Parts: sequence; structure tokens; C-alpha cells
Amino acid sequence: MLGNFSFGDYFKREAINYAWTFLTGEQWLNLPSEKLWITVYADDDEAYDIWNKEVGVPAERIVRIGDNGGAPYASDNFWQMGDTGPCGPCSEIFYDHGPSVAGGPPGSPEEDGDRYIEIWNVVFMQYNRTADGEMLNLPKPSVDTGMGLERVTAVLQGVHSNYEIDLFDDLLNAASAVLGGAATTEASLRVVADHIRSCAFLISDGVMPSNEGRGFVLRRIIRRAARHGNKLGATGPFFHKLTGALVELMGEAFPQLVSSQKQIERVLLQEEEQFVKTLDKGLRLLEQDIAELEGEIIPGKTIFTLYDTYGFPVDLTNDIARERGLTLDYEAMKKPWKASASAPGLPVNLAWITTRPVWVLMAKPNLPGTTILMVTNASALWSLMANRKPQRQVMKPLSCWSVRRFMLNPVARWVIPGC
Repeated sequence: MLGNFSFGDYFKREAINYAWTFLTGEQWLNLPSEKLWITVYADDDEAYDIWNKEVGVPAERIVRIGDNGGAPYASDNFWQMGDTGPCGPCSEIFYDHGPSVAGGPPGSPEEDGDRYIEIWNVVFMQYNRTADGEMLNLPKPSVDTGMGLERVTAVLQGVHSNYEIDLFDDLLNAASAVLGGAATTEASLRVVADHIRSCAFLISDGVMPSNEGRGFVLRRIIRRAARHGNKLGATGPFFHKLTGALVELMGEAFPQLVSSQKQIERVLLQEEEQFVKTLDKGLRLLEQDIAELEGEIIPGKTIFTLYDTYGFPVDLTNDIARERGLTLDYEAMKKPWKASASAPGLPVNLAWITTRPVWVLMAKPNLPGTTILMVTNASALWSLMANRKPQRQVMKPLSCWSVRRFMLNPVARWVIPGC
């Protein structure tokens, strides 16, 4: 995404004209103006008039987008940073790829098709919303402009998908070579090619795979790429081998990729090696359970066993389920597990809760004691539920604040009464 801001300098009239001039001007992108559609917030008459009366876009190609059936300003064309603070309407520019591509114009029932693709967005931050919902005019209204680089590239190169642009050719071919000649149109190959960019840039910026924050995002992306490589026949680490192709493609523009290449390859290889066994075991167990499944819902016990015993991420389980037309029984994870008696020495009733993305087993609050119970794996958990005896007890007083910190760590599994 390319973008820029204006804080109290130019506003709607200038921003709209800048966008239109850059997209359609002969000395710039020179896109055919008749291919461009405009959206504005339903009540933003000022923007509508600028597009229609000053720029000259015909009314039939300007669409007013209202609220999504909810609270006022709950619209795709009204930006807000939260319940309070700066906010305002926005205006989007769509490119029409033509009738050979399925889909309808923005605001129509068929808008989710690929025919009309948003390539530009201008946010007009002109209000400050107070806690009681009042909209106050900002003393210096501002502009946030964004343009989709790859989407515009696809338009200029006459293709209908970001994966068909020249930027992806080398990455797709490199991924295909590493994965035994898989077709470059394979969805899984496109996932792999896309994810090597994300992972390499994150690592070059100093992000390392971990179980929290940015590191956990990186770990999930790497594991998703590994899983899609597995779908294409990979039986061992492969993802790190694409680093060279990425550096060759983008290293001149981003020198940090060149200087970080060995580090990127080392981190990716280490993460792949750790995950490949997990992936293999988890997939076998999941395939077995799916084969024995009655109905279309994967039970919570299976999901938890995959995560807790094999380290198989819930989002990967969900990906696989979605591909098979199945769903996960999230509700089963949330339902209280009612025990008729407590574990010896633990005057508590245990309950399921989830603190995404990790399962946490936690005692109900407002009970005495500071005993910490750590459940080490799924077998121990189910044994605890069946026998009301923990596999291991750790007698250690911890503050509620400390326990909450543990609960935010995706590798921690704690039980505590009183917090």
C-alpha cells in the first residue's frame, strides 16, 4: 500500500483532484476514465459534488454507500479509529476489469466478485467523536490517501490478479522449482510465494519467531507456508530456499534483504525443522479423526489435542476444516466443564475458557487459595477431568497480575483460583 497524509493542509477538493490526475493524466498512469467508478459516504454531498460537478464523473458511476444496518457511521465508507477520536467519510476509486470477469459494481449484491477492484482510497478525517457520540469538527481536517501498488500494477499490465503481475513471476517459478514443478497457478504455491516476502521482511526488521506479539504472527505465517508446501508434496524444509530468489528480485530496492540473507535463511530453516514433525503428526491425527467424523463439526477434544500435544495451531486446523467443508466446535471450548468434585487439595471447580489463540484452564474466581496447577499436555488434561487429579502440581504463590501475564503467553497453560 502506498500512501501519504495531509494534516491541516489540503483537503477534499485537492485530494480528489490529485488522485484523479495521477490515475488518468497522460503524463502519469493514463488509465481510461470510463473504467473508473467512485464511492462516497451516503451523506457526504461535498465529495459527491466534487467528483460529479468538478471532476466530471457521471452520476451513474458514483455510488453512495450508507451504514451497514447498524449504528450510525458503521459504513465501509466511514473511517474511525475507535469509539471516540478522529473519524470521517472516505471516498474509493474502483477499476472495472470488464464483463469477462464476474462481479458487480460496489454497493451491488454482486460486489464481492473480481470485476470491480478498489485501487485507491481517500479518508477525510474531519470530525472528532466524543464519548457521548457528538461529532465535532476538527480544527485542522486531514487526509489519509492510500493506493494499492500491486492492484494498480495488475491494471497497468492487463491482468486480473496480483499473482499474475511480473513481480510474482520469479517467486512463483522459484517456488515451483523447489516444490517439484508445481503449477504456478496452484493456490498453495501462490501462498508460499506471497509468504516468503512477509517472512523475509519481518526477519530483516529484527522480528524472530516466538509465541507472542509480532513473533507469533511471523511463526504463524511460516507454519502456514510450510503446510501449503506440504500440500504440494514437500516432506522436509523447503521454505528457506526461496530467500535467494527474493533477494535477487528485491535486494536492490531493499538492501537490508541482502545484508540479512543468511540470517533469514537460518531462522526460516530452524523454524521449519521444528514444525515439520509437528505438521506430519498433526495432519495424520486430524486426517484420522476426519475420516471417523460423523457430521460436519470437528469436536473440541480433537482441536485441543492437536494444539496441546502436537503444537498444531488452531488456525491451521481451521484452514483444513474449511477446505473440507467442515467447521470447528468453538462453542465446546467455551462451555464450562462442570466437575462434581475438586482435585485433592484444590477447593475449586474447573472451567474451560479460551484466551485466543491459546487454551487456558482456569479455576472459577472468588475462591480461596493460591495453588497453581500446570497441565502439561492433552492427556494430562483429559486425565484431570476424568479423575480430578492433576498430573503435576506447582505450589507457588503468584499474583493475579503475574498469572495474567502467563495467560497472554501462547505456551502457558495455568489454573489459578481467585483471579
